[in-house]
Amino acid sequence: MSDATTREDITAYERWELPNLNAGGKGNAAARQNGNKSGVVLPTAVQLEEIQRQAHDEGYQAGYAEGAQRIAALLNTLEQALQQTDHEIAQDMLNLSLEVARQMVQQTLNIHPEVLLNTIREAIASLPHFNQGAHLVLHPDDATMLRSSMGEQLSHTGWKIFEDANIARGGARVETAHSQIDATLANRWQRIVANIGQDSSWIQE
Repeated sequence: MSDATTREDITAYERWELPNLNAGGKGNAAARQNGNKSGVVLPTAVQLEEIQRQAHDEGYQAGYAEGAQRIAALLNTLEQALQQTDHEIAQDMLNLSLEVARQMVQQTLNIHPEVLLNTIREAIASLPHFNQGAHLVLHPDDATMLRSSMGEQLSHTGWKIFEDANIARGGARVETAHSQIDATLANRWQRIVANIGQDSSWIQE
């Protein structure tokens, strides 16, 4: 290359300059600063963890409340079922007791038919006043027993004994000109069970 350098060559070299690295850094910083001014703020790791914890707690509380309501409903249903079962068991026990009592009374009358005499005396005593010509209506077997036990006493007072096969043994009906007393087993049984709030007939259908 020649040592001689023209003006045009010097001018061409002077026009080229190294880039300003500091100026570029300032430009990038300005760009980042302008980016932060856009309003978008990303949550930090701590904030993300707090959000997750709150969501978990809220979901747990909601699930716990729903579960508690379901358990309460189930317990209420169970309590009602137990009450109904207790009522049914109590009613069954009462029905069984009535049946046992009915059988015992019937057996007692079969073994000791003379217990009817107390029924006759109570029926007579319940009349408003002593009645001449009253009638005693009984089962034929009981009528036979009554004639042998109290026939003479009743005949002196004008009482007469009549037979009715429709009346169960152990019962009687007292008839006077002014009143009637139903001392049959069916009627007496109904009065007894009515006192305990039941409706059970003497003869089961």
